Amino acid sequence: MYKSILKPLLFKMNAEKAHHLTFAWIKRTFNLPFARTVIQRQFAYDDPILEREVFGLRFKNPVGLAAGFDKDAKLIDEMDLLGFGFIEIGTLTPKPQEGNPKPRLFRLPQDLALINRMGFNNGGVKDAAIRLQDRKSDIIVGGNIGKNKNTPNEKAEEDYLICFEALYPYVDYFVVNVSSPNTPNLRDLQEKEPLKKLLLSVKKANKRKDYPRPILLKIAPDLTVGQLDDIIEIVMETKIDGVIATNTTIDRSLLKTDKGEVEAIGAGGVSGKVLAKRSTEVIRYLHSQSNGAFPIIGVGGIFSATDAIEKLEAGASLVQVYTGMIYEGPSLIKKIKKGIAAHYKKNKVLA
Repeated sequence: MYKSILKPLLFKMNAEKAHHLTFAWIKRTFNLPFARTVIQRQFAYDDPILEREVFGLRFKNPVGLAAGFDKDAKLIDEMDLLGFGFIEIGTLTPKPQEGNPKPRLFRLPQDLALINRMGFNNGGVKDAAIRLQDRKSDIIVGGNIGKNKNTPNEKAEEDYLICFEALYPYVDYFVVNVSSPNTPNLRDLQEKEPLKKLLLSVKKANKRKDYPRPILLKIAPDLTVGQLDDIIEIVMETKIDGVIATNTTIDRSLLKTDKGEVEAIGAGGVSGKVLAKRSTEVIRYLHSQSNGAFPIIGVGGIFSATDAIEKLEAGASLVQVYTGMIYEGPSLIKKIKKGIAAHYKKNKVLA
């Protein structure tokens, strides 16, 4: 139904308008009488072989919703019905911000990709925290946190700590996002010394809590080998709990879409199928060079169970989807879970 009816209609609209329309439809439809049971039945697939424990949390399956879809924690209960093992909200900032001027989200169907320059548009961390208090689902939720656009890098630490304190009671893990290409100078925080300082600051705040949350770092796919080596060193030195690999890419060399069309779109990060190979390479490098010293969540270009399995075999403990769901529909989650389970059983792999 999605690929034959809904997708053609949605793809005729502006991409961001289609996103908001889908969002509103999910909110309304999934809460109709009896709809929750029907939807849950349609998308449910559970198998003990999919369960796993990662950074001290027990996941019912390894397939999560990546940050960016539900930035403001408005659809936690509804998205849980689609069978995700976990949901990541954000990126959230201390103050609400509109993000970059529209249009800022574009489809590249020929490449099964998206270009976005959203710019951390969100309603602010306090509103999200209030919503999280009211959620009914017990699904694992991660809080992806960042800094406001107007906050200079030398004061970025303060923004991350504000977000940490506001979300701490309501999320199960945190993601420090310094890898979006759409906030000016944000990626400068991936450099060794500023990144170490930021992570140690968040870690210090976390250690003061009675029940510290896992702290993860989300990195860009565009890092050099030397920078990836720095990431490994920083993760080991700061003793944070893991890495999310990867965010969107600024590399457009592999795109098949007409070059003039891409240039007309302008700046923004690329997600989708074109990112699959590079994100898997980053996962494999981090895993092999660190001897599997820390968990990795793999994200980028997952459109099938095969794509997810490639990332798991490269060293990821969990995976996340977003752009793949836009192109393939919500049934993708169930297909991935069934494919992973079948692969594990065939190869006698223990999760």
